[in-house]
Amino acid sequence: MAGNRPGDRHVLEHGVFRAAPDTRTVWAELPAEVLEAVARCDAERLEVERSRVAPALRERITTPVYSVADRFASWERVVRRMEPGRSSDDFYPVSAYENDLDSRDSLEQLMPGLPAEAREGALGQLLARLDERFAAASVPDPERSLRAWVRPTKERPEAELAQWWKRRPLRDPWD
Repeated sequence: MAGNRPGDRHVLEHGVFRAAPDTRTVWAELPAEVLEAVARCDAERLEVERSRVAPALRERITTPVYSVADRFASWERVVRRMEPGRSSDDFYPVSAYENDLDSRDSLEQLMPGLPAEAREGALGQLLARLDERFAAASVPDPERSLRAWVRPTKERPEAELAQWWKRRPLRDPWD
């Protein structure tokens, strides 16, 4: 049950799962082995984030801004925004879309480092479902019509970009 394992309290208290009910449900059922692997990823990310701030601030940062849970929840939130019949009153600039696509890239990078139970189990299945929903709520964009506003933060050839960078939402989530 959520809230009884290390890391759960922080995730729930800080609203990581706001507007991401599928991610919240999966997280509540993750086995201890997967949660421990996620905690290791989060610890590594915390050190990266701490290394980017002044020494006086480092010790004040106790949890990563871009935790694994946050990346999953961010991906779910943008997918939900894009789906027909969904609406949101909160402000969502096109730069947030770019950030969410970058979060999806980071999930692609971290998933291979998680145990098979995570990759093939609940987390891998959640990611596959969210990717399917993203594909259903978007269309191929061979002209790269969003590239003037939406660019990956890591330089690489266009051919090497993941498919989510090559699609355009059917319904712009920033409208």
